[in-house]
Amino acid sequence: MSYLLLIVEPTGQRHERGREAGEAAYDSMIEYARSLKARGILAGTNSLKAAGARLRIRGGQRSVVDGPFTEAKELVGGYFLLDVATRDEALALAGECPAAQWATVEVREIGPCYE
Repeated sequence: MSYLLLIVEPTGQRHERGREAGEAAYDSMIEYARSLKARGILAGTNSLKAAGARLRIRGGQRSVVDGPFTEAKELVGGYFLLDVATRDEALALAGECPAAQWATVEVREIGPCYE
């Protein structure tokens, strides 16, 4: 089964942390990814920049809004895609993630959205 670990950070946290602490946090996440890869359960991972864009199409009209989004309280900072047998295993691995110390690690099973 595949599970996605979404790293959900408070907005502004990266700026408040500062560059040196940010680099240390990033390095700990790289090491976590290496550990998952060495165990043969990492299917994919990436860090995401804070700014993005939102696209909507309503009534045939396209709208694009560039971020950062001041109304947002959180941002998705990155993800780990894991291939593990159970939700409990995915939750245990989320507990090992360094980001759990400064962000929320959301665990989502991959599957059809209509279920």
